[in-house]
Amino acid sequence: MSDYLPLNNIYCMNCEEGMRYLKSDSINLTITSPPYDNIRNYNGYNVNFEVVIEELFRVTKSGGVVVWVVGDKTEIGESCSSFKQALLFKEKGFYLYDTMIFQKKNPTPLNHGRYQQCFDFMFIFSKGKPEVFNPIMVTCKTAGNYQSKNKYRHTAEDTLSPLHKKGTTKSYKIRNNIWEYAVGGKKDKTIINRINSAPFPTSLVIDHIVSWSNKGDIVLDPFMGSGTTPIIAFLLDRQYIAFEISIKYFNHANREINRIINTKSSDNNLSSFISKIKKFDEERILM
Repeated sequence: MSDYLPLNNIYCMNCEEGMRYLKSDSINLTITSPPYDNIRNYNGYNVNFEVVIEELFRVTKSGGVVVWVVGDKTEIGESCSSFKQALLFKEKGFYLYDTMIFQKKNPTPLNHGRYQQCFDFMFIFSKGKPEVFNPIMVTCKTAGNYQSKNKYRHTAEDTLSPLHKKGTTKSYKIRNNIWEYAVGGKKDKTIINRINSAPFPTSLVIDHIVSWSNKGDIVLDPFMGSGTTPIIAFLLDRQYIAFEISIKYFNHANREINRIINTKSSDNNLSSFISKIKKFDEERILM
């Protein structure tokens, strides 16, 4: 196909159709949260996940990553849609590279005879081994402490091996794979105004773009919603392309992208935010 869609644009169209206009092996990173189990009102649109995943595999570069944020509807039991989708990704050729957790600091209180639901899955699928991994670091609580070889673990050969190398604990370590964010807070809304009922936390998108891509890479969101993914990709000097079937969400995202492009130098709050996330992109230390 010669009529490929230009990058650094968003498109009001069904992503199943839209992705056919993307080059094969062209996308470095996809970050998205699909509509699932009719939890969100998506104007009656039903996703053909098999087609979507096949197209994602085709357009993803070797070494590219898909971040798939999804949950399950709970009635008497859970729907298990998230696990079915994960198995479908594997069936279509992806590796399930990591099963991460998006833990919500302030989940909606529910009274349904079970423990409070407070997380979604963040499945990390890769086409081969990820080409880019820029790990986010956190401060070690025991930084500076001396570690001796007095702690051991069992090896596969059932022998004891020292758990720690002798020496002083480093200042930073790689963050774990349970990431906690507040949802729907005013802090998010000061930068990106959102209207959909289940928006990404801005920080979640920042953290994944920083982790799995470099400047100049191409970031895709096939279920764009209010536009958080393309906006953050733009602000972090990545290229982007995104699809949204809802004209309401598309128009809102388009206005937000244009507002941010036109005011990123004159709006002090926005300028400060951009400086902060670009510094984070360079240092990757979570405070």
